[in-house]
Amino acid sequence: MLSKIPIILDKIKAEDIDKEILRAAIIAELDAINLYEQMANFTKDEKIRKVLLDIAREEKTHVGEFLEMLLRIDKEQVKELEEGRKEIKELMEE
Repeated sequence: MLSKIPIILDKIKAEDIDKEILRAAIIAELDAINLYEQMANFTKDEKIRKVLLDIAREEKTHVGEFLEMLLRIDKEQVKELEEGRKEIKELMEE
């Protein structure tokens, strides 16, 4: 269920450390979202479900925060995200 983040710091260029940190943080938040939503689907207690889904929504905000920080320091990522959007738009118009 939870991702293993294989960061070997001595093999990462100094200028890439912050990008790796932000990507690891995004992975951790996505794992948390999956965990909370899965638990919400399993519980029969509506109050617990409500809390879990609320926390999952908060984690989605965290993903957005980390992604915004990543996009500020990784211009290649910005370019590739735009390429991905274009590809999906083309596929969806067919």
